Amino acid sequence: MNAEFLGALEDLEREKGIEKEVLLEAIESALISAYRRNFGSAQNVSVRIDREDGEPHVYAQKEVVAGEVTDHLLQISLEEARAIAPGALEGDIVELEVTPKSFGRIAAQTAKQVIVQRIREAERGIIFEEFSGREGDIVSGLVHRTEHRVVYLDVGRAEAVMMPNEQVPGEVLRPGERVRAYVTEVKKTTKGPQIYVSRSHPGLIKRLFELEVPEIHDGVVEIKAIAREAGSRTKVAVWAANPDVDPVGACIGPKKARVQAIVQEIRGEKLDIVRWDPDPAVLVANALSPAQTVGVTLDPILRLARVVVPDNQLSLAIGKEGQNARLAARLTGWKVDIRSESQVEDGEW
Repeated sequence: MNAEFLGALEDLEREKGIEKEVLLEAIESALISAYRRNFGSAQNVSVRIDREDGEPHVYAQKEVVAGEVTDHLLQISLEEARAIAPGALEGDIVELEVTPKSFGRIAAQTAKQVIVQRIREAERGIIFEEFSGREGDIVSGLVHRTEHRVVYLDVGRAEAVMMPNEQVPGEVLRPGERVRAYVTEVKKTTKGPQIYVSRSHPGLIKRLFELEVPEIHDGVVEIKAIAREAGSRTKVAVWAANPDVDPVGACIGPKKARVQAIVQEIRGEKLDIVRWDPDPAVLVANALSPAQTVGVTLDPILRLARVVVPDNQLSLAIGKEGQNARLAARLTGWKVDIRSESQVEDGEW
């Protein structure tokens, strides 16, 4: 260890943002353990690295005693102490340099270990700060591998984890494939930041719309609600404060370009964009799109919407296995009961 070593620490401070003094103090602490481990000393010691030439020095710390010295490792007589420090008094602690000749090699090895560890910790901290601020955002990554149904994505300087319950049913992600995923959580662990992502989260749809539709990004059009059954169908309710702006048209885009870009990213998942309305009856009717409705009656106590549709629209309104009605209910927050005109005429309600 020499002056070049100190210069290297200054370079690290500039490049990695790790303070030189913090590194030196960490190395000094590690060198105390290294000294005791290699030289088996039971005495109290301190280690200081010379800030000018980078050389380490080991000092034995001993208590000044006026009487007989009973432990030569931990005590020093008053006479000996005053030969080192003329003003020493009983009970003071004086230091004697005990640096071994071979200590420079041990110090260099220890310093390297400490620096590598601190660099790793600093990089982990930087990565954590970067991704913790991206919770609720989209990351783009390459599929790295799949283990026990868990998908790992390479997202740059870190690896993201997609658990089975956050994957889209039926979607196969192959190694080397680039996909977008929604960051659900970033945890700090002993092995570095753990980034959890999702392809099934409704937030992925919201962020994709914000990226593809300038009016949403600028706040001209607002996404009011999203109901999603990943891999199958999603309904999005949009609204614009300006009556001259068509929120649905803005989301679809010229020649359906905007919505097609989103559908392509979610691998062909059906996407219904409906107009949000402050009137729950109108909102429920819109939410059942692409089915047409004849009328909607609300029961505020039960929070139930009774919907009448033309006979030829009943199956469309309900959807396959009730999916359309189920998503409409989740989108609006109202339970939805659908009947055809013929059923109403027959007195089913």
